[in-house]
Amino acid sequence: MSKIQDAFKNGKAFIPFITAGDHGIATTERYIRTMVKAGADMIEIGIPFSDPTAEGPVIQAASTRALSTGVKIDDIFDMVRRLRTGNDAITIPLVFMTYVNPIYVYGCEKFFAYCEAVNIAGVIVPDMPFEEKGELQHFASKHGVEVVSLIAPTSENRIEMIAKEAEGFVYCVSSLGVTGMRSEIKTDIKSIVDTIRKYTDIPVAVGFGISTPEQAAAMAKVSDGAIVGSAIVKIVAEHGDKADDVLFDYVKAMKAAVAQA
Repeated sequence: MSKIQDAFKNGKAFIPFITAGDHGIATTERYIRTMVKAGADMIEIGIPFSDPTAEGPVIQAASTRALSTGVKIDDIFDMVRRLRTGNDAITIPLVFMTYVNPIYVYGCEKFFAYCEAVNIAGVIVPDMPFEEKGELQHFASKHGVEVVSLIAPTSENRIEMIAKEAEGFVYCVSSLGVTGMRSEIKTDIKSIVDTIRKYTDIPVAVGFGISTPEQAAAMAKVSDGAIVGSAIVKIVAEHGDKADDVLFDYVKAMKAAVAQA
């Protein structure tokens, strides 16, 4: 079993996202521990980037705030190393959400070697077309890191091709457009997930637009888990470095909703 699939071994998974360095790297580190205590099964750590094309205004603003603190990729690796060591070491899977440019600028071999060193289980690269996945796959596979594939509502004719090559889990995008909270999700997610499952038996988790326990439960009911980003990032935006209690309660409620789906 892959490291990522450990997140799904006990049932439906709740996967929160947080932008590294938003209100300082020490705050991010503390919030990751808070979300783990609240029941998160896996956490996506966003590497801030100046041109996050897949992100809506909430996460774009978080990237801007993080970059304004001077946070670097090395700082994020150091944070993960601290999270992974000591008596209170985090053991759940951690994955990076990033873009092609930061990886190439940092250096592919160096990036994935460090991912292996600090036990990053996978990477999600939303601006990397499936056809170009091989450019990163070589370095990632060499260091035991899984490259997570995304399947969107517009992927109909490509689902078989993407799903057959997928590893870790399939990130099923619930809505067209960029990330962000939505009052309702109109996409027929069940149909997409059912199609994906014709071609792979790895878990499928749904993200983009989920913000309420009801939405999380609905998505988890037809898949293997729910991913939440903008709603988490909004809590951090509103409460700064004092979001611990609110974040804990939110993640706990979302995990409960997903678990009961």
